[in-house]
Amino acid sequence: MLLAADTRPAGGAAIGEVILATGIGLGLTAVLLGLVFLHRTRRSTVLTRVGDRLGTAIGVPAWVALPTILTTVSLLVALLGMLWDIALHIGVGRDEGPLANPAHFLILFGLFGVFAGGVLACAMPLDEKPGPSSVRFLRGWDVPVGGIILTAAGFYALLGFPLDDVWHRMFGQDVTLWGPTHLMLIGGAGLSIVGLLLLEQEGHGGLSTDDGDRKVGQRARFIRQASAMGGLLLGMSVFQGEYDFDVPQFRLVLEPLMIAGAAGIALVAARLFMGRGGALAAATFFVVIRGAIALIVGPAFGEIVPSFPLYLGSAIVVELLALFLAARSPLAFGAVAGVGIGTVGHATEWGWTQVTQTLSWRSDILVEGTLMAITGGVVGGLLGALLASGLRRRLPRPAVARMVLVGSLVVLAAAVTNGLLATVPDDLEATFGIEEVQADPRTANVTVQLDPADFTDDPAWVQITSWQGDGLVVTPLERTGEGAYRTTEPVPLHGTWKTLLRVHDGRVLTAMPIYLPADEALDEEEIPAEDGMTRAAIPEIDILQRELKDAEGGLWTASNLVVLFCTLALIAAISWGVGRYSRRASDREPYPDAPADPPADDETARPASELGSR
Repeated sequence: MLLAADTRPAGGAAIGEVILATGIGLGLTAVLLGLVFLHRTRRSTVLTRVGDRLGTAIGVPAWVALPTILTTVSLLVALLGMLWDIALHIGVGRDEGPLANPAHFLILFGLFGVFAGGVLACAMPLDEKPGPSSVRFLRGWDVPVGGIILTAAGFYALLGFPLDDVWHRMFGQDVTLWGPTHLMLIGGAGLSIVGLLLLEQEGHGGLSTDDGDRKVGQRARFIRQASAMGGLLLGMSVFQGEYDFDVPQFRLVLEPLMIAGAAGIALVAARLFMGRGGALAAATFFVVIRGAIALIVGPAFGEIVPSFPLYLGSAIVVELLALFLAARSPLAFGAVAGVGIGTVGHATEWGWTQVTQTLSWRSDILVEGTLMAITGGVVGGLLGALLASGLRRRLPRPAVARMVLVGSLVVLAAAVTNGLLATVPDDLEATFGIEEVQADPRTANVTVQLDPADFTDDPAWVQITSWQGDGLVVTPLERTGEGAYRTTEPVPLHGTWKTLLRVHDGRVLTAMPIYLPADEALDEEEIPAEDGMTRAAIPEIDILQRELKDAEGGLWTASNLVVLFCTLALIAAISWGVGRYSRRASDREPYPDAPADPPADDETARPASELGSR
């Protein structure tokens, strides 16, 4: 293990691995573009034949069926790879290289599949206008707006993969889910679901099979929409990953904000778009998929088992409120449902954390955590209502839609900023007692005496985390007196383990190293664990992200602003796509008050490639 640690780079990957990874990406791109060229020049009918076969089975055009199935499978593969990758980094730390981590292959191929799905959605329609909101790309070549959004989101996520290596070369390896390039991977993959939802609607020629209150038509379409909305919930929930593994690097109040925000976006959108049962169906899909992935990453792969939010309580709240409010203003329903999610739904998640998380929610965050949950729920509910209104071709006036979107993003940014603000006391110290339990490998029981002793009042946690030593041990401490604590199980103090005391009380988020190994790549000496040692409080990031380099403020700020600008550009593109579909489709075919599907035989009897021209 020590030998492996010495070969793990602290910055970018070895140039050989960069060349190989680039070659894989270029090879996949060449194959994709070759398929597109052969299809557009009619030298090959393989895409049409495969798309027709899939589309006939599920009742959508070929240019919807093939990209949808490809993207769905790819997103599930990428999600499995992402959670596996998080578990690996928590358990063993840095990679020896990007291609030495098997999870990276799942992420790479999954994200490329999302991008490929978007490209195929744009390329497959021939001699037809794919949906009422299609965009003229070239003469004789119109592309669906859902395909554009899917391509943009997939490209944005895929771009995060090589940029991650560039980022590591400039700033060191940020071993955190919330690294800027990591957020590109997550955000692009999660938001690609909106492209799939638009593509599905365009494939029906702007004709809806929903009346907003009950499902009309084929059961298969309800299942596809439930999977898409559940997928949106999956994508929005990846941001909580560090909390799911009990190694959060930020204040605890961010977790209820993110959970309520994800619930608001996906569950409100699902209920308004799909009708009765939509929110419950999306939440059920989420629980089944995340439960299956937890079993694969944990028992099957032998890594750390991730927990996950439940969302069923919030789904029930949304369904109940919709019985009385859904027929009125979607935005008003979204706001009221958001309050319900941030209160009743938040309470169910509070109870769920007591069962599934070592670092469960406690009274320290009762007030602020609830306020953050209400904020996330309302913002998410408004955004979910906008999305559903766009898919149902009932968006409010452009000025109203823009005001709600921009206002929601500003409030969300303010809430996230509040959650990121933390303080480090300059007068807090801890004296440790080390009672050795085993000499080789070394483990010990640890006692802690804080100075000043009355520093903590009702802390969110006082605990010892040991990680990146081929496992994870999170040990809540037992209070034995004022400012005095002790472990309830031995902690590792050997090898590549990094063991630290963590204190989170209100806005205070700080840590003291207990044992840190020598790291040749970082030119860091060992910090040994000795009985009676006293350590001062320092920022947690100095220990948890030991690999980070000191960067010049200007370069760091500029790099983060570039990522922020790209993210806002993607959100703007998605907003444009939803707005274009809503207004173009509603101009062509007003939303029916009592729609009815054409007979199933009419759809399934014709080749799927002809369905888009209805």
